[in-house]
Amino acid sequence: MSTTIQIIGVPIDLGQTHRGVDMGPGAMRYAGLASRLASLGHHIRDTGNIAVPIRETLSEERQQHFLPAIRHTCQAVYEAGRRAVEEEAVPLFIGGDHSLAIGSIGGVTHNAPAGLIWIDAHADFNTPATTPTGNIHGMTLAVLLGEGFPELVDVGRPGPKLEPGDVVMIGIRDLDPEERTRLGESGIKVYTMRDIDERGMGAVTREALERLEHRERLHVSLDMDCLDPQVGPGVGTASPGGLSYREAQLLMEILADSDRVRALDIVEINPILDQRNQTAGIAVELAASLFGKRIL
Repeated sequence: MSTTIQIIGVPIDLGQTHRGVDMGPGAMRYAGLASRLASLGHHIRDTGNIAVPIRETLSEERQQHFLPAIRHTCQAVYEAGRRAVEEEAVPLFIGGDHSLAIGSIGGVTHNAPAGLIWIDAHADFNTPATTPTGNIHGMTLAVLLGEGFPELVDVGRPGPKLEPGDVVMIGIRDLDPEERTRLGESGIKVYTMRDIDERGMGAVTREALERLEHRERLHVSLDMDCLDPQVGPGVGTASPGGLSYREAQLLMEILADSDRVRALDIVEINPILDQRNQTAGIAVELAASLFGKRIL
C-alpha cells in the first residue's frame, strides 16, 4: 500500500561518547534511502535535518552530559513527529543516537497511544541513579516511561509517553547490573537473544504483535546495534552475539505483514566505524522490508 513517508534527520551525538553517529543521517541518504522506498511506490518527503548543536560549542554543558541541548533537540523532534502524524504521513527518523526517541516516540503518541517495538542490543533503561556512564542515550526508554530527568520526561507534554504494557523489546543481550534488575521488575515484555535462539525469530515476532494487539498503531525503534557486529560493524555501541541479516529481515517482514507500523526510528549508525557504508546499506534494506519489499 502506497503511503507518504516523511524522512526526518536527527544528527545528534550528544547522548553518548563515541563520535560519528551524527553522520548517520547522511550515510543513510547516501545509501539511497529515499529512492529505495520510492521504488516500492511510496511518496517520499525528506524534510532535512533537525538542527542539533555541535558538541564542541557546548563546553558549559559537558558536566550535565549535554542535558539542555538534548532536551531542546528532542522537543524539536517531538514537534516534527506530531506534525507528520497529523498530516497523515509516516515519520521515519534517522539518527543519530537513541536519545532522539525521547522526542520521536513522544511526538508520534501526542494525539493517540501506540505500541512500541524496541529492537536493540541494549534496553536503554537506566536512570540517573543507576547509570554507570551518565550517557543519556542509555536512559531513553526509562524517560519515555516517566523515570529520570524531569526536563526529558516532560518533553512535548508532561509525564510518561508510554505504559510498560505498550512496549515489547527484541534482541536484548547487553544490560548493566542495576538496569537488569529494573527491567525485570518493569512489566515490559523482553525477548532476549536467547529467546530468539531457542524459539526462532518468526515465533518471537508474531507473539510480540499479539502482545500489542491492544494498540492499533505501532512505532518501531530500530537500533542498528541489534545486528551482530560481523553483519553491521558501523554502530555506536557494538555488542557481539546479535541478529543475523536474515533474522533482522524476517522481523521487518512480519512487522510489515501486520500493516500497523506507523513510525520508524533508525539510530546509532556510525560511518566512522563502518566498512564501505555497509551498515547504512543494511538499514536501508531493513526499512524497505518494513515498508513492503517482498521476495515474491
